Amino acid sequence: MYSNHSHKFQLNNNSLFKKSSLIKGSLFLALSILLTGCNDNDPEVIVPVDPVVSTLDADIRAIIITQNLTGDPSTGRALPDIEEPKAQLGMKLFFTKSLGGDLDSACVTCHHPMLGGGDDLVLPIGVDAEVVDLLGPGRIHSVNGEHFDGGPTVPRNSPTTFNIALWDNFLFHDGRVESLGKTPKMGGNDGLGIRTPDVPFGERDSDAGVNLVVSQARFPVTSKEEMKNFSTFDGTNNAEVRQNLEQRLGDYGNPLGEMLIVNYWLAEFKEAFSDPDGTAEELITFDNITTAIGEYESSQVFVETPWKEYVQGDDSAISDVAKRGAKLFFNSRQDGGANCSSCHSGDFFTDENFHVIGMAQIGRGKGDGDYGTEDFGRFRETRDEKDKYAFRTPSLLNVTATGPWGHAGGSTTLQQAIRTHLNPQEELNNYDFSQLDPNIQAVDMVINTQRVIDKLVANRADGLTSIEDISLTDTQVEELLAFLEVLTDPCVEDRECLSKWIPDASDTNPDTLRINAIDGDGNYL
Repeated sequence: MYSNHSHKFQLNNNSLFKKSSLIKGSLFLALSILLTGCNDNDPEVIVPVDPVVSTLDADIRAIIITQNLTGDPSTGRALPDIEEPKAQLGMKLFFTKSLGGDLDSACVTCHHPMLGGGDDLVLPIGVDAEVVDLLGPGRIHSVNGEHFDGGPTVPRNSPTTFNIALWDNFLFHDGRVESLGKTPKMGGNDGLGIRTPDVPFGERDSDAGVNLVVSQARFPVTSKEEMKNFSTFDGTNNAEVRQNLEQRLGDYGNPLGEMLIVNYWLAEFKEAFSDPDGTAEELITFDNITTAIGEYESSQVFVETPWKEYVQGDDSAISDVAKRGAKLFFNSRQDGGANCSSCHSGDFFTDENFHVIGMAQIGRGKGDGDYGTEDFGRFRETRDEKDKYAFRTPSLLNVTATGPWGHAGGSTTLQQAIRTHLNPQEELNNYDFSQLDPNIQAVDMVINTQRVIDKLVANRADGLTSIEDISLTDTQVEELLAFLEVLTDPCVEDRECLSKWIPDASDTNPDTLRINAIDGDGNYL
């Protein structure tokens, strides 16, 4: 049964501090009630409402009406609950190393709930890690790994899986998984088809699966750097990798490498797909594997934000600083704002389109252009010159928990990400390389990023709608940050709240290959 996911949470200390500030700000009003006393003859003490605060709320509520905001992008969608059998199977598949070519990586390697649905790294290290179960900061590439040079092997930052089911048009930074219909609220499941990298651009992939989330789950296992690795499945194409994996988990056929020593997956698939008499060949198919993983990922809906509370009528849900940040965020430059919502629009805070911004291009890149460390972004799919260096607009829900920011993780603070949007040239000129791990390949960063900024300037000159340079004071930047903070659901920073999406020690472990995720200090995530 499908339902919109909801959860309860406790306010953390920061939230309590913000709430206390609001209480102090209106304390005089509460005191006025007490000062009227019990004597009916006492004159009533009337304390006027602060006109500045009232105007601020009125201005934002006018914006909310104009932009048709509800505070909740999950409404009107069919979303699985994490407690449902397929989502539970998907969670176990998401955490198992048996889907890694050399049994040393899993989906969760780069997308752990306690790491913002990503890995909390500038750039990921998928296969050949020094410590396989160590996720997040401290994870390093093994000196014995393929292409070892000390740095991360994956060329782009790990996008969060949080709220992945709310995308209707594209998945991945370059949109290489694309809904051809782009019907709102359908997540690609509108009958018009999905394009994937397995077929030419613009064509429908008949094997894509029922929605965008299932479609994207087909590809990490085919990436040498992320999960496939360079030995067991070396020389195989995408279809062959998937066939080997389904046979490995199903304990049938003749998959490359050894069969799993422990294998109780059939019982799990029988339960999840309600088919007690089904055979491994019938049930443990790659389509069913990705369907289950897609259900697990799609259950990660985290939209219970202070901003939602505010939009739905609670004026005290966010601070006055955040409210001023909201005005900056939504208002155009002409109206004294930062024009953020021209791209980060709607309740999901994204136009689901592609833009040249000028975020730092670091790491190995995708090997484009004259420099092997360049990344042409959306151009790699469309071959349209205007799309060169353009990347998908990320959602800003839970943005404080999903850094580092940028397609290559080049901004390690949210403030820097904001300032890069305001003036990418100035941020490049003053880029602090000390924020990066010394092993990250940043030797061509200035050259590569300058090319991106030059393209942005050229697009402006050609009349293409582009981000503008905007000057804000330090106070205004802090106000924007305060607004972005209220777009985060407290659950995503609460281990107890997230526990439903992390296997418990009491859960079945069908192949004993579950990643027992630890952080750099050896603590379990």
